[in-house]
Amino acid sequence: MHALMRARPFAALVSVGSAGLDADHLPTVLKDEGPYGVIECHLARANPHCRDLAECNEALMIFQGPEGYITPNWYPSKAVHGKVVPTWNYAVVHAYGRPEVMKEKDWLFRHVTELTAQQERAEAKPWAPSDAPDTYIEVMLRGILGFRLVITRLEGKWKMSQNREMQDRIGVAKGLSTRATGDDLEMAEVISRRIRPSN
Repeated sequence: MHALMRARPFAALVSVGSAGLDADHLPTVLKDEGPYGVIECHLARANPHCRDLAECNEALMIFQGPEGYITPNWYPSKAVHGKVVPTWNYAVVHAYGRPEVMKEKDWLFRHVTELTAQQERAEAKPWAPSDAPDTYIEVMLRGILGFRLVITRLEGKWKMSQNREMQDRIGVAKGLSTRATGDDLEMAEVISRRIRPSN
């Protein structure tokens, strides 16, 4: 689950506040702290969701992994008995916890520095906050509010054709590899890793 959260760090943050359900989408940093981990993130200080998050008892962060439509045409069993229907494969992680507001300038600077390093690591010449004028970074930091979510419950769900017989799973992996759009190749790899040769 942590591997998916790190590979797909852009998460949906959902909580209940005075106006009902609220959601935002934001990049995250996952820390290996506590039994399930800690998520660090930030929102624009002007975002009304900030006020509700500061007062709520529990929030949910949803991390979406690879997903895509699966056509029954990829199942060899279709030609045998025809008892097949379309479906959707996906992987997702739900992280629950109580958000803690982080206003301190030093915490915010450390957070955005780590978040930037995480996202810039594949760049030939990674950008860092030190590349911008200090006064500009200070202004930017005043415009955000940090949140630290200690995960109290972690739930993952992978639906990657594991409910199908082996030949159908092989057919799905081949079909995804041929279609090769969106997350298809990543899903094909996940399915192929779980295919075991029959004895």
